[in-house]
Amino acid sequence: METYLITARFDKRAGDGKIGSRIGISSDGDTFDNQENMFQKIESRLKKGPCSCVFIDEAQFLTEEQVWQLARAVDDLSVPVMCYGLRVDFQGKLFPGSAALLAIADEMREIRTICYCGKKATMVIRQDENGNVIKDGAQIQIGGNETYISLCRRHWREAIGD
Repeated sequence: METYLITARFDKRAGDGKIGSRIGISSDGDTFDNQENMFQKIESRLKKGPCSCVFIDEAQFLTEEQVWQLARAVDDLSVPVMCYGLRVDFQGKLFPGSAALLAIADEMREIRTICYCGKKATMVIRQDENGNVIKDGAQIQIGGNETYISLCRRHWREAIGD
């Protein structure tokens, strides 16, 4: 199957325009920023040849308007769009793209992450270089396993001192 891969332009952890997993698998993809029209981007790609589906990585960085553009691509261009990303930030707040996806997605499948206690991890904490929990700061900061730790809500609350 020919999949159109797209990831956030500013996330260069795996390389420019690369989508990478924590287990070492990666693939080249296209990129988006919050100024782009995702419907037009997909429509342009479809004109170049067959495309079975669109996969958006780091979907939490989409704007609400871009999520609606993706929905329009599904409806009007008849191409499936799959989005992968975080639901909440390190402060327990929804990302705008995630909020819009939760509101209008046709279907949702949650990929489970496990807290160190064995329960489902639904939250993340942000740490500094010394492993101290950071409670304030910009919602968006690119980082990997050295920066973010997935936790269940109980252990997230303990970590932030709630």
